[in-house]
Amino acid sequence: MIPRHAASRLLRLLLGFPVVTVTGPRQSGKTTLVRQLLAEKPYVSLETPAQREFARSQPADFLRQFPKGAVIDEAQNAPEMLSEMQGVVDASGAMGQFVLTGSQNLSLLSGVTQSLAGRTALVELLPLSIAELVGANLLEADYPSQMVKGFYPALYDRELDPQEWLHAYLVTYAERDARALAAIQDLGAFQRFLKLTAARTGQLLNMQSLASDAGVSDKTAKHWLSILETCYLIHFVRPHFANFGKRLTKSPKLYVTDVGLACALLGIETATQVQNHPLRGALFETMVVNEFLKNRCNTGMRSPLYFWRDNIGTEVDLILERGNELAAVEIKSGVTVASDAFGNLKKWQKYAQDRGNFSAIYPGLVYGGEARYTRDGVDVMPWRGL
Repeated sequence: MIPRHAASRLLRLLLGFPVVTVTGPRQSGKTTLVRQLLAEKPYVSLETPAQREFARSQPADFLRQFPKGAVIDEAQNAPEMLSEMQGVVDASGAMGQFVLTGSQNLSLLSGVTQSLAGRTALVELLPLSIAELVGANLLEADYPSQMVKGFYPALYDRELDPQEWLHAYLVTYAERDARALAAIQDLGAFQRFLKLTAARTGQLLNMQSLASDAGVSDKTAKHWLSILETCYLIHFVRPHFANFGKRLTKSPKLYVTDVGLACALLGIETATQVQNHPLRGALFETMVVNEFLKNRCNTGMRSPLYFWRDNIGTEVDLILERGNELAAVEIKSGVTVASDAFGNLKKWQKYAQDRGNFSAIYPGLVYGGEARYTRDGVDVMPWRGL
């Protein structure tokens, strides 16, 4: 198994909470991680019909099987069990009793927050990170090849054709889960919507345009996007609220959570197709933004990712906050950095210094090349160094 950076945090949380909830996309490695770290604990999956029915109909008897706790997979399938678990962990007083996993963020978290408030910590496990692949010596030699393959662990655990696996993933998990949550009747319309959503990765969300192109209402498009977000298929980055006296856009940017999945939805199957594709820059940005998101999830950082864009279209791809410190990151897919690549960063930096109230400001740029260096006061970082 590839060592996961979230492992140390999960073990630490088990020392201070009676329950730890691990959530994330299907096939992101949740079950593999918790079973490896907690091999001594009993394991049960509520995907199994008999166990699911037992946990729903007789939650007290179900939990009584595990006097020292257990790993319970797909826990969102039995909300009745979560209510009963509150009394069990309170009576015991022991830490690290149960680990719950689930792949439907909204369904699981609504049950957890209602029944286990104050008793559980949350770990979000996304697909493999670049740093994890580097540590296992499994990162592809160039970023187009890496983007086509994506970051799901199954593609690195066994011999699989990435395109076949990713398309099977879409049918087996993405469409099934989304249809179950949204009661989608027209599968063709939803498949079209998925592809159109992928074509907008790394771009400002225009709900009306997306709905119109998909042939659905704005209300339906908004609902379907919320379902895709619930299933961890997409995520949003919001505009930074510090406007420095400039009127900013209010629309979020949309990202597919795995760039390989985005490529599969767009029909991109080879590194050469990535290189020549008009969305190469947006796909590279998607991969890089996802890496910053994974780092936040793995370390438990609470501050969200932001971007900055003013009313004339000047944009900085990522804004990161830590206390009173602020960092800005531009993302460029080229293997070299042109002299004009720092323009937006410099403009943002001037606004932040003149009109902001920050103790430190750090500009950075991530690009598709190999070397790391400093240029014009900007930390220039290669993609594989994330």
